[in-house]
Amino acid sequence: MNGASFHSVTLDPTKCKACTTCIRFCPTEAIRVRKGRAHIADERCVDCGECIRVCPNNAKKAVSDPLSALEPFAVRVALPAPTLYGQFDERFSIDRILCGLLELGFTDVFEVAEAAELVSDAAAAWLARTGDGGPWLSSACPAVVKLLQVRFPSLLDRLVPIMSPMEAAARLVKERLYPGRDDVGVFFISPCAGKVTVSRYPQGLSDSSVDGVIAIKDVYLPLRAALPGVTERPLHRASARGVAWAHIDGESDALAVPRAISVSGIADVIGVFEALENGKMKDVAFIEALACPAGCVGGPLTVENPYIARARIRSMEHRATVALEPRFRAGELDLRLEREVPARAGLALAPDMLKAMLLLEETELIAESLPGLDCGSCGAPSCRAFAEDVAKGDAVITDCVFKLRENLRKLGEELIGMEGPQPEPGRGR
Repeated sequence: MNGASFHSVTLDPTKCKACTTCIRFCPTEAIRVRKGRAHIADERCVDCGECIRVCPNNAKKAVSDPLSALEPFAVRVALPAPTLYGQFDERFSIDRILCGLLELGFTDVFEVAEAAELVSDAAAAWLARTGDGGPWLSSACPAVVKLLQVRFPSLLDRLVPIMSPMEAAARLVKERLYPGRDDVGVFFISPCAGKVTVSRYPQGLSDSSVDGVIAIKDVYLPLRAALPGVTERPLHRASARGVAWAHIDGESDALAVPRAISVSGIADVIGVFEALENGKMKDVAFIEALACPAGCVGGPLTVENPYIARARIRSMEHRATVALEPRFRAGELDLRLEREVPARAGLALAPDMLKAMLLLEETELIAESLPGLDCGSCGAPSCRAFAEDVAKGDAVITDCVFKLRENLRKLGEELIGMEGPQPEPGRGR
């Protein structure tokens, strides 16, 4: 299996009702409904989780690691995303939540929010050295980076080449807290499916330091049950600046970059990137783009309403006491990406240029013959996408109900014509 074919977002065919809801919301047109159920095209999927969010039959799901994945390791370190804190009401402090993770089988915890502060410093320093030439794009959201690879490859050179807080946290644990040990397992507690995928096949890195990714929704109930009886002790070290990464504007505020904007929700992200490709956004220096609504608090693997979770985290930020002396400095660890993030040929009609051009011409001719209603009854998200499918041989023209009706009408006329001239009314043979 390679990085292009592994995806956390998967389909349960036993639950799919072929309702076509998912095809209307997929940002890269990766889903088709054929033969009574949905299919996800690996080369187009960006693991944004929109299909998980909108599927009325719960047929889309994210593959993540179970808590039993901790068992092979002597040292089991939890990396809680700050989004986890917003899943619980104000009765439960961050210290209590972190102590609760130890009750679930972890032997240590390291806050991703603490690593987010280091990533913020490293990114801000890179932007200061680079100067003008933006807008520069955040590389923190894996679904957004994949969206760039598939749909906006011309913008890939605008990515800030700094690793995500998840990877930074995992490396700090293995290189600084437990150096030289091979019995340490590091597990990210994730709000999104994209983090599962990049933990197997990282973006811009040769290897990931994360040993597993556990969904927030999978730890929520056991953690919620453990919290009332937890003996609370001070484990929380991250400042409000790092915790704020859980929601929209958090990264931009942490970087303190002038002329920065924040956008969340995959549809709005696409709108901003289209404007950027068209030469707009020239007065913007930095774009924080997050695929989920309201930011990571809106991830498909969370349990709480994203706006309630965001309000809770903002409340935590406002109540934060004076930050502890940082254990690490940004300059102590190399947080840069190791290589450029490449484009993916997800939207290409064919790998061969000549064949792709011929298919494009055929697609145009087929699209002109279609009604242009984008009704989705053919199993494709639009008439244009359906025309591509027909040109590539993945569908037949009569999958369009309008073309089927047109063909049946023509067939009927031909059958009537084959019977020869009809006698005039009132006259026999």
